[in-house]
Amino acid sequence: MLALGKTVVAIIAAYKAVKSGYQMAIMAPTSILAAQHLESFNSILKDFGIRCELLISNMPAKKKAEIIEDIKNGKVDVVIGTHSILQENVVFKNLGLVITDEQHRFGVNQRKIISEKGKNVDKIVMTATPIPRTLALILYGDLDISVIDELPPNRKKIDTFAVRIRTRR
Repeated sequence: MLALGKTVVAIIAAYKAVKSGYQMAIMAPTSILAAQHLESFNSILKDFGIRCELLISNMPAKKKAEIIEDIKNGKVDVVIGTHSILQENVVFKNLGLVITDEQHRFGVNQRKIISEKGKNVDKIVMTATPIPRTLALILYGDLDISVIDELPPNRKKIDTFAVRIRTRR
């Protein structure tokens, strides 16, 4: 499970959107990150009866078709995926919130496509590495910013180091 503050913010926003009668989509740039988000979201939201599903390109066609149908019928509350969410055949019953993680990895048009899958969709963009365009939007008042600048309480220290692989002869 991810332990970053922005993931917790996304989960809370998803809970609020779903409990207000809307579907929610989170777009991640890679299948690995999307799968991590699914695990994190499910670990908290399943206890509240919120159905979260993964939608990525490298999944069986039959499973993908079932999920797309369930999204259209409103049976899926939270859709977590990659660019697959942008496909024309992905239709939401009542999309109310879109979160784009690592938003600099998606183009303006891609973020527009997902937002247009609902009416008056609220948007959250998350990143650990803001790009100049995002900073300019904040500076000119077109984007509000919230900064999480401290670690969660009791978070364990992370040690990073390199390990050499030795081969036996």
